Amino acid sequence: MAKRSKQHERPGGRPEPGPGDAEVLAAVEAAVAGLRATRADALDDAVYVAASTLAATPAGPAVLSRAVLAAADRALRRAWEDGWQPADLVRLARRDLTAAEARFTVDAVAAEARRYAPGTVGARWAAQLKELDARVRWEADETFLDGFAARERLSRFETVACALGALRLVAGLPRIGAAGPLPGAAGRRPVDAPAVAPRMLARIRALLAKAESTQFAEEAEALSAKAQELMARHSLDEALLAAHASGPADGPGACRLGVEGPYESAKALLLDAVAEANHCRAVWSGDFGFSTVVGFEADLELVELMYTSLLVQATTAMRRAGDDHHARGRSRRTRDFRESFLIAYAARIRERLTAATEGVVATEAPSEVLPVLAARDVAVGETTTRLFPTTTSHRLRGRDAEGWARGEEAANAARLR
Repeated sequence: MAKRSKQHERPGGRPEPGPGDAEVLAAVEAAVAGLRATRADALDDAVYVAASTLAATPAGPAVLSRAVLAAADRALRRAWEDGWQPADLVRLARRDLTAAEARFTVDAVAAEARRYAPGTVGARWAAQLKELDARVRWEADETFLDGFAARERLSRFETVACALGALRLVAGLPRIGAAGPLPGAAGRRPVDAPAVAPRMLARIRALLAKAESTQFAEEAEALSAKAQELMARHSLDEALLAAHASGPADGPGACRLGVEGPYESAKALLLDAVAEANHCRAVWSGDFGFSTVVGFEADLELVELMYTSLLVQATTAMRRAGDDHHARGRSRRTRDFRESFLIAYAARIRERLTAATEGVVATEAPSEVLPVLAARDVAVGETTTRLFPTTTSHRLRGRDAEGWARGEEAANAARLR
């Protein structure tokens, strides 16, 4: 009969494997390393062998369960240190793995998050965990695998195979540019402290929500434009505070926003337009399904709000335009039509947002703020170059003239006020 090893508690509440777990942990990590080195055409057989061996380990299911979580802990921490964040990882898992493997990844992230004391996880990181619903759903780590198997209705072998698939993905992630502090390190501001004043944030959100819900183009345009003007004024206020600050000012930061298909190139172009108009820079990583936005914290928060709203407006307008042409007997619900629509929409939105921002700066910016704005733009550019020393430009071309025309019409009607 296998002996259950005594466990020790980590400061964050995550149990440390006992001395008797080391052998099984080594076997799990060896299996993952072996799968990473396996050719794609032989992967299914290799997973079958590895999962069968681990599921039948003489150490017992409790030790195996703890070992799998310990292996996940190590792999995830390496991934965080290489620049990955929970939302990035789970987005990739949902794209490349089975649904069960993706849910295992979320559970592994929830388990790893227990190691961090309250208040030592940044605001964006905490928001990602909440959005993913990454929470502990099991009573003890010894029963983790059995609990997952019951929820997913899997056999023990299938559960171990699922775990190996998820761990193989995590262990094989490349190093990418960092975007924010690592979990466990105190951030520059408390987890619950917003970069933008709650009252201002509420006004902008309300304007954009109305812009998304109305069916009247003129109303949508006015609401979104007003939101952009508020964002530009807030950026001026931030620069004015920086101009009068006595201590050292915070530098630019970075965040990642998911940019997923279909038409991901055009969506990345739209995000780039929003970022540029709000003193930020966006770098698209198409292979991983996200863009990294570099800028000052308050601007980053507002860029995310505006991009999300305009993407909703663009998608709604694109579908409406396609349905309208289809109703007239002209099949325009094609990929070329929709992609051309979104490219034209992004190009026109860039012009409108930039004009709105420049208008506010020209009419409302005190002279003492202009050098600060220029210095902040330089700092954002230097930070972007440091994070991404090698980037390539990507030119998009619309292939459908009608889709382009309708996209420009929709951008002209988009709510920016």
